[in-house]
Amino acid sequence: MVRTQPSHLIRSNISDELVELLREQIVDGALPAGRRINEVHLSAELGVSRTPLREALSRLVAEGALISVPRIGFVVCPLAREEVEQIYPIRAILDSEALRISGLPSFERLKRLEELNKQIVAAPEAEDVISLDDAWHLELIASCPNSLLINLIKQFIRRTHRYEVALMRERHNVRVAVDYHERIIAALRGGDLAKACSALHQNIVSGQEPIVAWLKSTRSSDGLTTITSKN
Repeated sequence: MVRTQPSHLIRSNISDELVELLREQIVDGALPAGRRINEVHLSAELGVSRTPLREALSRLVAEGALISVPRIGFVVCPLAREEVEQIYPIRAILDSEALRISGLPSFERLKRLEELNKQIVAAPEAEDVISLDDAWHLELIASCPNSLLINLIKQFIRRTHRYEVALMRERHNVRVAVDYHERIIAALRGGDLAKACSALHQNIVSGQEPIVAWLKSTRSSDGLTTITSKN
C-alpha cells in the first residue's frame, strides 16, 4: 500500500514534490522493485491529477528509478547487477575529477567532513548511514565550479542510493568504509590533492563489490533481482 502524504503536496510545484515523495518510497521499499505503477490509483491516493503525476514518473524514468514499458506503463526498476557495474566506475571518475577541480578545501570544510564522518559511524539506521555518506561526498566537492558535473554526480548518487540502502538492510554487518574518508581527509590536510583524488576513486570503486556479490546471491530464476523492504 502506497503511503499518502498530502501535506507534502500543497506547494506550488507539485511535480517536484511528487518526485521527492515517490523517490523516497522507491528507496524505502514502499514501492518495491518490479512493482507496476497504477497511475489511476496512485493519483487518487495522493490526491493529485494525473498530469503532474505523469511528469514526476517521467522524471524518475530519467533518473533510472522507473522504466516505461509499452502497453504496461511505469514499473519500478529491478535491482540489476549490470547497472551497478556500469554506475560505480563512472562515479569514481566523476567524483575524482570534481575534487581535482575543487582544489584543496578550506579548514572549515575539512572540519565539516570530519564531523560528518563521525555521524556516519554513530548512525543507527541504514538510511541514515547512506544519506550521511552521500552528504559527505557532496560536501567534499562543494567547491567545484562545474555545476553540470555536480548535477551529474547527484544523479548517480540518487541511482546508487537505492542499492546501498537495500544492501545494508539485508546485510546488517555492512558499513560504509569511513576509513577511506579518513585517508582522503588526511591527504587533503597534507596538501596532496592527487593522493586524495586517488583515495576517493578507490573509495567509490570499493562500494561496487559487496553490492554485486549480494545481487548475484539474490538473483531470481528469471534473471531479475527483486528485493523488497523488510520493514
